[in-house]
Amino acid sequence: MANKEILLVVDVFSNEKEIDKEIIFQAIEAALEAATIKRYGSQIKARVDIDRKTGDYLTYRCWDVVAPNSQLGRDVELPMSQILVEVAQFDNPNAKVGDVIREEIESVDFGRIAAQTAKQVIIQKVRDAERNKIVEAYKSRVGELITGTVKRIEKGSVYLELGGHVEAYISKEDMIPRESMRLGDRVRCYLKEVRLESRGPQLFVSRTAPELLTALFRLEVPEIAEGTISIMGAARDPGSRAKLAVKSNDPRLDAVGACVGMRGSRVQSVTNELAGERVDIIIWHPSEPQFVINAMSPAEIQSIVVDEDKHSMDLAVASMSLSQAIGRGGQNVRLASQLTGWDLNVIDASKAEESNEAEANKIKQMFVNLLDIDDEIAVILVEVGFNTIEEIAYVPSNELLEIDGFDEEIVEELRSRAKNALLISAIAAEESIENAVQPDATLLAMEGMDSVLAHAMANQGIVTMDDLAEQAVDDLLKFTGVDEDRAAKLIMKAREPWFVESANA
Repeated sequence: MANKEILLVVDVFSNEKEIDKEIIFQAIEAALEAATIKRYGSQIKARVDIDRKTGDYLTYRCWDVVAPNSQLGRDVELPMSQILVEVAQFDNPNAKVGDVIREEIESVDFGRIAAQTAKQVIIQKVRDAERNKIVEAYKSRVGELITGTVKRIEKGSVYLELGGHVEAYISKEDMIPRESMRLGDRVRCYLKEVRLESRGPQLFVSRTAPELLTALFRLEVPEIAEGTISIMGAARDPGSRAKLAVKSNDPRLDAVGACVGMRGSRVQSVTNELAGERVDIIIWHPSEPQFVINAMSPAEIQSIVVDEDKHSMDLAVASMSLSQAIGRGGQNVRLASQLTGWDLNVIDASKAEESNEAEANKIKQMFVNLLDIDDEIAVILVEVGFNTIEEIAYVPSNELLEIDGFDEEIVEELRSRAKNALLISAIAAEESIENAVQPDATLLAMEGMDSVLAHAMANQGIVTMDDLAEQAVDDLLKFTGVDEDRAAKLIMKAREPWFVESANA
């Protein structure tokens, strides 16, 4: 059947929507197939092939070639769209399972269905093609700064028009708090995600991401774009305050001054774009304690105690500067923690000094008691940084000899006493284990039990399964540390023999 109208429709849709013609042809074929199935019955399969040059199209009824299915009690599961391989081979000896047999049938008229099925299918195909086109165009731009115009505002969320019928979506969570936007406003955002959706937005942008801050500075400060200055990190409390860490790759260049600009013009441009968000620009430092000190600016840090295991730092600040270091609602220390990646604890310097003195006195007294030395030597050991008996016992002798007033005789005597103290402690610990109450083998072997828990129970007088069976859940929770669910299961497991005995009786 020839139909010039098909070519006209393809040209119109392709030109208006800037969609590849092949997609439009496929949409029309799908629409004609749907109309054919509707005419001949919903159980059949149809295929329409359109000649891309003339607009002619042919319609075929299709059958899938299948093997017999004896389990169904009949030859094929779907007789309207399937054919047995043996039957198909009558007409085509080369037919095999998985092939498709086609038979030409009368085609439906395109003009008659254009306003119905074809229109909907074409529109949907065009929409899908447009959405795919947007995704392909923007997926490589994730992480970039994009600019759009406010198109509509819905329940706190904003839709931006980026041009070319492309929309971006800012969720309420990605909006700067208390920021006012009106229709037609031009807005800069950070493109954080491009996602193919059947409906709704495709491009997801943010006004609160730290990356937006760095992108704006890269735009405003030529030295950053050129690589003379590197941005090492950013942290934001959107709409209120932010911290930006920078490093100069040229010793002659002041990184902070370059980012601030003449009379603050550069940093002010960023602040204006971020609804008045105040930005602190700090110098990055390879030494993490020094970086933390810089990040806590404008507060002055008097001393730092670093805990590598917990990845935390205790920052001692003068009493009068305590509120400044913490910031309103903990803002300053929170931003510094986000920027540096360390857990930061701000403490009063006077209280920290008292705490340090108490800890030093505790360690000193331990040395006095365990090493049988006088206070003067114990104080010296604490002052040079010794905290445990193990350190004194196994530190190289030359390190101890570097201490003023310590000779070889004193060093060897200290090391000998420290090793004896450790030996005595180990013997005492071993005796404690040997004298501890041992759990019964049946309790140790019980399902859901482990050695640590069994020994903890034995120390509380729960030695056998019968002892455990007599306990209440609350009793176990007091001293074992297990959760309520596990405690209940253990008790019920211990009571199982009771139920067996009762059933046998």
